[in-house]
Amino acid sequence: MGCFISQLASNFAFFPPSPPTYQVKKRDDGKLIAVSTTSSLPIPYSDDGSLDVLSLKTKRGNNIVAFYFKNPFARLTLLYSHGNAADLGQLYDLFLQLKANLRVNLIGYDYSGYGASSGKPSEHNTYADIEAVYECLETQYGISQEDIILYGQSVGSGPTLHLAARLPRLRGVVLHSAILSGLRVLCHVKFTLCFDIYRNINKIRKVKSPVLVIHGTEDDVVNWLHGDGLWKMARDPYEPLWIKGGGHCNLELYPDYIHHLCKFVQEMENMTTEIRLKKIRQTLRLPKGPNATAAKSTKCCCCGIRLRCSCWCIRLPCC
Repeated sequence: MGCFISQLASNFAFFPPSPPTYQVKKRDDGKLIAVSTTSSLPIPYSDDGSLDVLSLKTKRGNNIVAFYFKNPFARLTLLYSHGNAADLGQLYDLFLQLKANLRVNLIGYDYSGYGASSGKPSEHNTYADIEAVYECLETQYGISQEDIILYGQSVGSGPTLHLAARLPRLRGVVLHSAILSGLRVLCHVKFTLCFDIYRNINKIRKVKSPVLVIHGTEDDVVNWLHGDGLWKMARDPYEPLWIKGGGHCNLELYPDYIHHLCKFVQEMENMTTEIRLKKIRQTLRLPKGPNATAAKSTKCCCCGIRLRCSCWCIRLPCC
């Protein structure tokens, strides 16, 4: 019964555009390009290398498509997980605006079963999808987690928090019209069941980086109380943005949206190593002050291993 309800919840959670709004084709030189299927105009391709169209293999065997937008002035990279009724073709213009206004590199991807990505959409497929994108940023572009901001919109908050809970040194996290869990949206329950999907209510507590929550007060798909709950449970909450009158799919149209997002990105850019280490120490409850990194015996807060230097605990894989 639980498996049936879980599958039912998954079916309600995913609405990939049908047919997809773009196709991926290979040029004679082997370069991948995206072509719009909804208009006579192709998705613009730039020979200056500012857009890479990628095909990535996930650990669950699917091939997913990602668009990587490069900004020559960027210091940070935004990894964007979109909502449940869009694909990359529809988001192309938004990505260009975010790349320019926030002065970031931006990578967006389509979940398994969305756009030109293979497979079928499911909760665990989206987890494998975002892991493949993050691995690509690390291996192909040499971008470390310290220079990444994860951005999750609606259903995209699920894979975003899944990854954020596993990366303690992320620069930041943005939750846009995010959900507490799948069944809390569908059935308006206030408790967690074993077959629930996207249990963000549990994962938000594990995120160590600053978290910005953006939500519309008139969201009739995901009530703003979902965003409020996530913000209140975050370990390092940033000043939230409650957009008065905002719905579920129109927050980008409000001036406050880009202004507040720009402020957040700029503050994340200006966060020094000293400030970041201080935040990590506070999160891990490590000693503070000038002698905090002095060589002395202490225990790792996660695994209990006795160490000689407390600063090593931050870099242990187990943490």
